[in-house]
Amino acid sequence: MNFEVGDLVLLKVSPRKGILRFGKRGKLSPRFIGPFKVLQRVRNQAYKMELVEELDGIHNTFHVCYLRKFAGEVLDIIPFSEMKIDEDKRLIEDPKVIFDRKTKKLRRKMVELVLVRWKHSYVPNLTWERECEMKNFYQHLFFNA
Repeated sequence: MNFEVGDLVLLKVSPRKGILRFGKRGKLSPRFIGPFKVLQRVRNQAYKMELVEELDGIHNTFHVCYLRKFAGEVLDIIPFSEMKIDEDKRLIEDPKVIFDRKTKKLRRKMVELVLVRWKHSYVPNLTWERECEMKNFYQHLFFNA
């Protein structure tokens, strides 16, 4: 894949190396962040990017396999104005609303689960989370219910 100087590209978020981690792994984690402007081509397979201030601790040169051309309408991008990033460069995600509750029977115990929609999830993405953990971190969701 080739990009020109000035093109807008998305940066693939890769939690596997532990260097750059954004929030939860799996289906809730954002796949791409951006868009970013290409500043310079470095040899054959790397590009230097113009990053925002929130990502100032991250090197701005990336291999082509971590980049995707920005098409204009991508649903799994989180705008930087809505991002909350902690000191370890991890995205802090907040739940928006609890839709449903259920009890799951395991071998020796019962587990209470809640169906949660997350704020930064622009596609209808719901997950089942443990109710006790959600109550510990997000008590305000349970006062409204």
